[in-house]
Amino acid sequence: MRLLGITPRELLRTKEAEYTELNLANPALDDAAILAAMHAHPRLIERPIVVVDGQKAAIGRPPEAVLAILPA
Repeated sequence: MRLLGITPRELLRTKEAEYTELNLANPALDDAAILAAMHAHPRLIERPIVVVDGQKAAIGRPPEAVLAILPA
């Protein structure tokens, strides 16, 4: 998430049933709780995530986000 420049909460897929069932919209949940939910329910993770040379990363939706991190 460091390479993406976002928090764990920003990596959640909010339209998945697990998001609602686990009450992940609760602002009182800290990063550790969000990460634990992602670990237990990988479907919650926005994807695909593309990493280039271990230096840059982007979520592949929209595809243009990936093009922005690819070397010229």
